[in-house]
Amino acid sequence: MPDCLIVQPIHERGMAVLREAGITARLASASDMATVAAEVGDAVAVITRNAGFNRAALDAAPALRVIGNHGIGTDPVDVAHATELGIPVVNNPTANVISVAEHAIGLMLAVARRMFSADQAARARDFRWKFSHSQIELYGKTLGIVGFGVIGRETARRAAQGFGMRPLVFSPSVPDSALEGFPRAATIEELLRQSDVVSLHVKLTPATRNLLSAERLSLMKPGAILINTARGAAVDEAALAALLREGRLFGAGIDVFAAEPPPEGHPLLDAPNCVLAPHVGGSTEEALIRTAEECARHVVDVLAGRRPPHIVNPEAWDRRRTAAKAAA
Repeated sequence: MPDCLIVQPIHERGMAVLREAGITARLASASDMATVAAEVGDAVAVITRNAGFNRAALDAAPALRVIGNHGIGTDPVDVAHATELGIPVVNNPTANVISVAEHAIGLMLAVARRMFSADQAARARDFRWKFSHSQIELYGKTLGIVGFGVIGRETARRAAQGFGMRPLVFSPSVPDSALEGFPRAATIEELLRQSDVVSLHVKLTPATRNLLSAERLSLMKPGAILINTARGAAVDEAALAALLREGRLFGAGIDVFAAEPPPEGHPLLDAPNCVLAPHVGGSTEEALIRTAEECARHVVDVLAGRRPPHIVNPEAWDRRRTAAKAAA
């Protein structure tokens, strides 16, 4: 039976899709790339999450015919090398959209109302807390959306319709006709200066790495909030922590880090009014089921010679590895 290596656990519903297609699914003993390269063997398919799949792992997999990326962002996968080898990389650009958008809104609320500090005060029976800790409403605030893809769009809709926020969009690749009536900022600097809350929704590319540099972060309005459910490396984390400690920013909600997990002593771990989460934006039960099933179906399609709807490197399709090519 064909063999699919699961780099990191996926929902059982996705495993069932593979089994029903006659594919054996086996879980790697660890998700670091040295272990994965040692264990990939003759797998014809791989499904990975944020651990990715690097060049060494690709070179250790002579029978590999498809990489399933569980989620949207594929930056941890060496897509360029996979393309060279004729291996399609498939992803799931819509499966977790609702969950991540809800998570972004949840982080805004948690920061604006200092929910975790309030929780600690209540447990300590400190009901004087409210006299010494400011909180803010989201209603009427300008929400800067950086990246107006499917998640940025859903976040903007929920913020506007549910909380009366006023979205302002910076997304150069999106035409005005796709902005759904939301105003556009001409530059990211303009968006940062005008926004009370800034929410990142960009893929990690050379252009977005350190997108919010120390210089740009300093342009944010005093008392503003930063939300990042996209990629940690898009933000200068040390500079953000410094602005939080100085009281220049009201707070931040961070679901992603440049290195995951963040190392001991990471500056955001003890930054004031900084709500942290371990990259769980797309980890609701509903999103995990949708993503696992869709990812598994894409893998099955590629192995069966059917072109799936979401291929990250479409140029690999016409010269993709087949069973005969892999055997040769």
